[in-house]
Amino acid sequence: MNLRNGRSKALAIGAVALVSTLSLSACGTDDNTSKTTSGSSTGGSTAAAPAKIACADKGGQLLGAGSTAQAPAIDVWKAAYSAACSSATLTYSGGGSGAGVTQFNQGKIAFAGSDSALKATEVDASKAVCTGGQAIDLPMVGGLVSIVFNIEGVDKLVVDGPTLAKIFDSQITKWNDPAIAALNPGVTLPAADIQAIHRSEDSGTTANLTGYLAKAGGGNWKYPAAKAWAGQGGQSANGSAGVAALVKQTKNSISYVELSYAQTNKLNSAAINTGASKPVEATAANAAATLASAKVVGTGSDLALDIDYATKAEGNYPITLVTYEIVCDKGNKADTLPVLKSFLNYTVSDAGQQAIGAVGYVPLPAELAGKVKTQIDALA
Repeated sequence: MNLRNGRSKALAIGAVALVSTLSLSACGTDDNTSKTTSGSSTGGSTAAAPAKIACADKGGQLLGAGSTAQAPAIDVWKAAYSAACSSATLTYSGGGSGAGVTQFNQGKIAFAGSDSALKATEVDASKAVCTGGQAIDLPMVGGLVSIVFNIEGVDKLVVDGPTLAKIFDSQITKWNDPAIAALNPGVTLPAADIQAIHRSEDSGTTANLTGYLAKAGGGNWKYPAAKAWAGQGGQSANGSAGVAALVKQTKNSISYVELSYAQTNKLNSAAINTGASKPVEATAANAAATLASAKVVGTGSDLALDIDYATKAEGNYPITLVTYEIVCDKGNKADTLPVLKSFLNYTVSDAGQQAIGAVGYVPLPAELAGKVKTQIDALA
C-alpha cells in the first residue's frame, strides 16, 4: 500500500505539525466561562481553555475503558470537553484493550478503546448488549508503536523485523549479537544480556507489534498476531505506563510503547530497517504517511483498517496503529447516546485531532475522519 503520490505525504507531515489551540470560544448548552475538568481518567490533566464543542442537549455520565495507548489522548479531550460541557462527566479507565472490549460486551461502559479491530467472536458477543445492532470499530487515535531501548552507551539503534522477532522470542540474547551489529555499523554494542520486556495483560499494542513481527519477521516469529503475549522469556509489565517505567529503570532493556509514552518518559526509540533506502525513524510524520495508505476493510458501518506492516515505502514507519472507539451501531443506551455522540464528534473534529497531535499522536487523514463522523452521526 505505497503512497500513490506526494500529496498524502505532504498532508501527513502537515498534520503532525499542528499544535493544540484549545482556545476557541465554546458553543453548546452550558456557560463555559469558568469550568474545571470533571470525572476521572488514567492521567492527571488539568482543565484547558474550551474548544469549539457542540454539547449534548442532555448531560450525564459517560463511561469508557480499555486501551492505555489512547489514555493521554483521552486526557486532552476530556479536559476540553469538560470545560465546554459542564453537565457531562467523562470517566475513562485503562486496563488494556482486551479488558475494555470485555467490559463493553458486558454492558458496563458506553464505549471501549481498542488498539486492534474487533474479532468476529467479539462482534457476535456484542449483539447481546447492542439491541438490534452490533459493535463497530471507529478509528479515532492514530499513533505508532515505538521500539524503546535503554542500552548503556548507546543512544542510536537500528533494528529490523527478523532481528526484533528473535530478540522478543529469546533467540537473540546478547546486544553484541552479529545480527544486531550488522544493522549498526560503527556502534559499540555491549556484550550484555538483552532484557526484553512485554505487556503482561491482553493489549492491542501487543497485537500491533506481533502483527508486524508475523508479517515482517522473516518467519522468525512463530506465533499469530494476538493481544496476548506468546514470545518466550523476558519480563512483563502492566500497561504502557508500566512498560515505559520498567524500561527506564532497567539497563540494557528493550520493549514497545506508543510514541507518546516514549516522549513523556524520554526514552530512546529505534529506527527500523524496512528495506527502504535508509532506516525509518519513529516519528509522527512517518507514521502519518503509513496511516494515509491504510485501507478500510470493515463492512457496513464498521471502519476497521488494514495497515501495511510490511511497507518498504520511503519514510513509512511500519508499526503504525490506530485505536478504535468501540460502540454499538444500533442499540446504544438512550440515556448516554447524546453525550456519546457529542463527545465523539469533538474527538474526530479538526480541533480534537489537532489537540492530540501536539502530544505525540497522529491526526487522522481528513478523508478517514469524514467517514468516522458520518458513522457517529448515524449511531442510534
